Amino acid sequence: MYLSTKETILIILVIAAGTFLTRSLPFILFPEGKKVPKYIHYLGKVLPYAMIGLLVVYCLRNTTFSGILTGKASCIPTGIAILCIIVLYKWKNNTLLSIAGGTALYMVLIQVFFK
Repeated sequence: MYLSTKETILIILVIAAGTFLTRSLPFILFPEGKKVPKYIHYLGKVLPYAMIGLLVVYCLRNTTFSGILTGKASCIPTGIAILCIIVLYKWKNNTLLSIAGGTALYMVLIQVFFK
């Protein structure tokens, strides 16, 4: 599918406007000196944990634990990678390192050992 120059410029402008709006909206809604509502503070405390939980569920949605009995254990590399993430985080207390290490280990496991 090819886009004309006009369509391309329109898409770029819409994306730029959406990005600008989402970046500036908090400053418009909550200007400096105005008290931030309690529910915004509450959302700031609980939403990060909810998003992490959502991402974990999303990442593990296709993992089958019944494969252990049949020999097609797709959950073994996943479990090893999750343990690696937990150990790296507890050891170094670095989220980026633990996610990168677990992802790298998972890729090695599924590409080399669990084909």
